[in-house]
Amino acid sequence: MKLSVAVIAPGHMGAGVAARLVEHGAAIITSLDGRSAASAQRAAAAGMSPASDAEIAAADFVLSIVPPGQAQALAERLLPALRAANRKPVYVECNAVSPDTVKRIAAVIAQADCPFADAGIVGGPPRAGYDGPRFYVSGPQAKRVEALGQYGLRICPMAGSIGDASAMKMCYGGLNKGLIALGSALVLAADRAGVGEAFRAELAASQAPVLAQLARGVPGMFPKAYRWVDEMEEIASFVGPRPEAKIFEGIAGLYEALAADEAGQKAETGALSRFFSAVKPAGK
Repeated sequence: MKLSVAVIAPGHMGAGVAARLVEHGAAIITSLDGRSAASAQRAAAAGMSPASDAEIAAADFVLSIVPPGQAQALAERLLPALRAANRKPVYVECNAVSPDTVKRIAAVIAQADCPFADAGIVGGPPRAGYDGPRFYVSGPQAKRVEALGQYGLRICPMAGSIGDASAMKMCYGGLNKGLIALGSALVLAADRAGVGEAFRAELAASQAPVLAQLARGVPGMFPKAYRWVDEMEEIASFVGPRPEAKIFEGIAGLYEALAADEAGQKAETGALSRFFSAVKPAGK
C-alpha cells in the first residue's frame, strides 16, 4: 500500500514537495478549499489529488506548508477531522513560524491525540537536478518523519524539542531574507540619491560575491514579498524584547511596501530590476 501524504497547500513549495514525493512512489492529496485556479493547476501538475478534511486526516502524514500567518488557522480547521480519525497521521508543521507559535500549533494538534513534529524547510522548492530543500525536524516524533527520506525528501533530524527546528529556520530565514532586504533598501536609497551606478560599480569592484547574491535574490523576491511579511514578524517575535527585533519589524514593513508596489505601479521594484539587470554574470 502506498504511503499517503497530505500536503497543504499547493503553493510553489507545497507543489514542489508533492511532485518529489509522487516521483518516489507516494500518493499525495491536498485541500483546494478557497484556492485559486492557478493553485488547482499546480496541484494537478504535481500529481496531487483534491481531498476533504476527513480524507486528509486519514493520511499517514500531514505536511502543513502554508504562509506563516495561516499555519495556526489550518491546524484549528483540521482539528475536528483529526479528532474524529481512527488512525492518526503524523502532523508536520513545516512553516516559517517562531518557536512560540509552533508550540501553540502543537497544543492544538495535541487535542486530537495526533503525533506532531516541528520542521523547518531550508532551501527552494524541489526541482530537477536539485536534491533539496532540507527539512530540519525536532521533537519527540521527529524520528517518524525520517520515513519521508525514503521518498525523496532530505530529512535532517535535530536533537531537541518542539521549537528547535523552527528556531533554526528563524535564524536562517532572517539572515537570507534579511540580506535581500538590506540590499534592496540600500539600492533604493542609492537610486533616490542619484548614485546608483557608482554604488553598483563599487560593489562589483569590492563586493562581487555579495552583488552576485543580491542580483539573484532581489528580483526573485518581488512575487514572494507578501509572503515574507509574516515570516519577518515571526522572526521579530523570536528575537524577543531586544533592540534587534526592530530590524525585522522594519524588514516586514519594507516587504509589505514592496509587495504593494509590485502589485501596483512597480516604481521601486522597477528601480531594483534596473539596478540588478546591469549586473554582469560572473565570468562574463
